[in-house]
Amino acid sequence: MQFLQVWRGGQLGRMLCQAASVMAIKVMVLDPQENCPASSLSYHHMVGSFDDSTTVEEFAKRCGVLTVEIEHVDVATLEKLEKQGVDCQPKASTIRIIQDKYQQKVHFSQHGIPLPEFMLIDDLEGAKKAGELFGYPLMIKSRRLAYDGRGNAVAKSEEELPSAVDALGGFDRGLYVEKWAPFVKELAVIVVRGRDNSIKCYPVVETVHRDNICHIVKAPANVKWKIRERAAEVAFNAVNSLEGAGVFAVELFLTSDGQILLNEVAPRPHNSGHHTIESCYTSQFEQHLRAVVGLPLGDPSMKTPAVMYNILGEEEGELGFRLAHLLIKRALTIPGATVHWYDKPEMRKQRKMGHITIVGPSLGNIESNLAMMVEGKRVDDKTAVAPRVGIIMGSDSDLPVMKSAAEILEKFGVPHEVKIVSAHRTPEMMFSYALSAHDRGIQVIIAGAGGAAHLPGMVAACTPLPVIGVPVRASSLDGLDSLLSIVQMPKGVPVATIAIDNATNAGLLAVRMLGVANNDILSRMSQYQEDQKENVLMKGDKLEKHGWKSYLNIT
Repeated sequence: MQFLQVWRGGQLGRMLCQAASVMAIKVMVLDPQENCPASSLSYHHMVGSFDDSTTVEEFAKRCGVLTVEIEHVDVATLEKLEKQGVDCQPKASTIRIIQDKYQQKVHFSQHGIPLPEFMLIDDLEGAKKAGELFGYPLMIKSRRLAYDGRGNAVAKSEEELPSAVDALGGFDRGLYVEKWAPFVKELAVIVVRGRDNSIKCYPVVETVHRDNICHIVKAPANVKWKIRERAAEVAFNAVNSLEGAGVFAVELFLTSDGQILLNEVAPRPHNSGHHTIESCYTSQFEQHLRAVVGLPLGDPSMKTPAVMYNILGEEEGELGFRLAHLLIKRALTIPGATVHWYDKPEMRKQRKMGHITIVGPSLGNIESNLAMMVEGKRVDDKTAVAPRVGIIMGSDSDLPVMKSAAEILEKFGVPHEVKIVSAHRTPEMMFSYALSAHDRGIQVIIAGAGGAAHLPGMVAACTPLPVIGVPVRASSLDGLDSLLSIVQMPKGVPVATIAIDNATNAGLLAVRMLGVANNDILSRMSQYQEDQKENVLMKGDKLEKHGWKSYLNIT
């Protein structure tokens, strides 16, 4: 049995306790609130201030490993504990760098991490010089005790500088400025570092903020692969420059010209990683526990796309709780939704009270369900289930052939759609369909092709999804022209195909493709093959029993 001390018992501490409960790890928390979120789930809750050095030292005597769930702690006490031999993860040196945002920027700048330009300001003249240098709008930030949008102020002009500074508590608070980052998306990467300095990155996510507070997280981020690689590289390098084990959240800006700039780093589990509980093989909370106690790191890859929605206080007190409960009630009607309630005793506006994670076959499908949940629309099975196979054809004259694919998909219970999309008569519709299919949750496209047979190839050129072409027998050339057109696609644009007019096999091939990642579908396919075998054997027995003449009369 391993013991872990967590400095503070908020919602992050609570979720660490939940993960620890299945890993034979006992978690003790230090928090001044008797009924803090982690108190009911921890092995022991020591009530006391984490700003009081004596209390923290007493707490630390009981621990195997000491970690934090917020970086705003007394770092001098942490350094003292390390000198006394207390195992602190991550290291006090990392906490000292992170908790002063200006020093954090200096540190990462020295290690070649791309950042928005920044500078220290001590007075109004310094702020004006920064405005002249960086232009407006100008981001002004507090060096310490800033999170969830607190400690940030924007001056849109020189005239707004005094009010922005006053909003942050004045220059005595310690301020610095950043050049405005013209970002198009805010991204984040959860990174884990083990005791052996091994590092793993979770998939890049997009964070959507409302009033400077994380509102929604989309996992994975809908950005190009090269952007994902660059974001992961920046996050890896940032964490690699720090000391100690644990989970780190790296917040990033994606600019309009494709740059990745580091915003800031949190040395702990983070709001942008809550989705990992449902969507990844190893949650960020289990991963943090593995890292700080020295267990092997887990697999950070995703099992399914997900969207995380923060439950923020809409009103104070009892009314706020009632509104939150209405949202939770709606969430429970959504397929793939999981509610996490933090059990905070007091409701305040914009306070994080919990979160809801929705998983599904695609971000498009999940976002539709999210909209239903937030807007309170009724959800039924028809609207909640996204089609996974798209059956398209250039004309309704192809439907008598293509219906066989739909019949197969119905037999296997695979959600699908059937549409007329002509490569020649409605090319804009064809391009739109091909480009949007993946985002809507389509995983395989079956395209019927008669005559010129351009539809499968054109669609394949516009989508990363597998495309199965069905040559449809036309009035001339007996469908051979369609078959040859499909199989003569240039290198780099693959299209699968089957026999002329055999949409049944196209449907079966689509089912097999889906079965690679779905055991239920794979099992049904095996049963289908077994049924085919039994059918052949039964016919053979009947032929042998009755003879061929009688068999022909019977059948």
